[in-house]
Amino acid sequence: MNLENTLTEIVAAIQSGQPHRAEGLARAMLPSHPHNESLLVLLALSLQYQQRQQEAVSVYAELTRIYPHSALHWGNYAVALNGAQDLDGAKAAYGRALDLDSSNLTIRDQYGMLLFDCREYSAAREMLLAAHLLNKDAITVRVHAAKACCLCQDFESAAELLRHWRAWLPLGDDSLQLELARTLSLRNETVGAAWLLEDLLIHQPDHFEAKLLLATIYERQNRLDDSETLAQQIIDSAGNSRSQKNEVEHLLASLALRRKQPERALRLLLGAGAQDDDDAEHYFQLAAVHDKRGDVAAALQALQKAHDISDRLLRIDAPEHFAPGVAALPSEAPRISAEQYRRWPVLMAPDMLDSPIFVVGFPRSGTTLLEQMLDAHPGLQSMDENPFFNRLINILRNHDARVPKDLSLLCQYDCDELRKRYHTMVGERIERNSAARLVDKNPLNMQWLPMIHRLFPAAKIILAVRHPCDVILSCYMQHFRSHVLATACGSLERLAQAYVDTMQQWCADVQVFKPDVLVSRYEDLVGDFAGQAERIANFLDLDDCAPLMQFDKHARSKSYIGTPSYSQVIEPINRKAIERWTRYREVFRPVLPILQPMLEYWSYPVESNF
Repeated sequence: MNLENTLTEIVAAIQSGQPHRAEGLARAMLPSHPHNESLLVLLALSLQYQQRQQEAVSVYAELTRIYPHSALHWGNYAVALNGAQDLDGAKAAYGRALDLDSSNLTIRDQYGMLLFDCREYSAAREMLLAAHLLNKDAITVRVHAAKACCLCQDFESAAELLRHWRAWLPLGDDSLQLELARTLSLRNETVGAAWLLEDLLIHQPDHFEAKLLLATIYERQNRLDDSETLAQQIIDSAGNSRSQKNEVEHLLASLALRRKQPERALRLLLGAGAQDDDDAEHYFQLAAVHDKRGDVAAALQALQKAHDISDRLLRIDAPEHFAPGVAALPSEAPRISAEQYRRWPVLMAPDMLDSPIFVVGFPRSGTTLLEQMLDAHPGLQSMDENPFFNRLINILRNHDARVPKDLSLLCQYDCDELRKRYHTMVGERIERNSAARLVDKNPLNMQWLPMIHRLFPAAKIILAVRHPCDVILSCYMQHFRSHVLATACGSLERLAQAYVDTMQQWCADVQVFKPDVLVSRYEDLVGDFAGQAERIANFLDLDDCAPLMQFDKHARSKSYIGTPSYSQVIEPINRKAIERWTRYREVFRPVLPILQPMLEYWSYPVESNF
């Protein structure tokens, strides 16, 4: 048979879904053309379509032997090795392919995604950003690079990569649309992610992954009925794998706990079990359920397992946080002494009404409740947490490495430009209401008081304070996405040290800068809500405190609340979170000496609880 005709037949067989026939035709022709490049490639493809990855690997290996300088064959060889689960071999093959053709966009993209799957997020980010620079119009690469940036906590680069995603529509690729929705959800852009998934389900109504992700987003948006409806549709459909069923059962458990059905949640979690050995989230969920049931011992056992897994993975993903001498909760914020502050030049700055209102405090101290109260007022506008000052300090560092350590070097022009950049970043996150004052709620902005004071010296600041033991327990029970916070939460002792270090630095900064601060104590807020709402309104020069007291209704109307408290702030004010730690008092015995300085500073007695 003529080789050219046979090759045409093989291609037709593959395209018509007949890989067995394609294989037969190729093998019949091979004895007379053992080194024919096209024949070997088509044979390998026919084997891959039959899921016979190891056999395909052998064929691609032969191609790299015959054509050792072909980046294409080394790239195909890498794909096959990846499919055969030989990840180290795949990495080596991709490396060789890039040695031969460093400008190959497809190979860089594929290699980056392999590194991503291997949890080598930093290397994946570098590879995918390099691929993006080869072709900035390649949408798939943009999405992949943005996803890697999110997993490296580089949300600024992710935002830049996805800035114009709506202009890419329609994508015409269901897999890419799903991946874009996943990446947007990593950035807490749940409205856009939900829209993409709803659109995808219009023409693919049985798409399991889209349904599950949308159901998860609906739960985060407090649309519990919609979430459960989708989850139940998935459970009722045929053909779900064990892994897929596991994911749905974990979502149903979350919904059951939200509906105050801890026994049902427990049955679902125990029936599902952990997805794999890396499933820390399963044990965090299990701990939350045991906590609601009042089973302290079981909650602590689940938390220990959760943190053991989290610690192991963090040592892979963020080893720098475990280096000797690293602070319990490190920060890039500048530290300024009173002497350095005296050297600052006097500059013009916005007055109080033109400055943001900053809501700060150690995580889980009640900042989200305060934010939702303020956002309910028509004269105020808040937004989800954003690390604006981290980004501004990076800009300064790139401009002049001396500046972060000596803010006296900033002149009027510098500060004006930094404020412009701050407001630009705000405008990228929310559509600003020019008639409303901005509320910037980010708990750990308390570490950035020097920068806040340099740019907005007249700003009103509300510091949220809560019993340190309740704060520590609540943080310990959270599965934080932030590597810095997740590492700090690895043990009660480390958390306590992080709390004390952060609070003591705040107190020292307050002594230096003497900002306009209101301390809002959580226990006082829930104990005398009307009185404290009036106190906050007076501090902020608001005429009416009534809207602040309707925060729960306002929160329920919001499309998304991007903090761990999202399920709590839609409820009316209550005292359920006060002295929760006392049920866990035994494990707090070794922690109290660490917390003692701040327990005394904030006048929280503990002796009566033992």
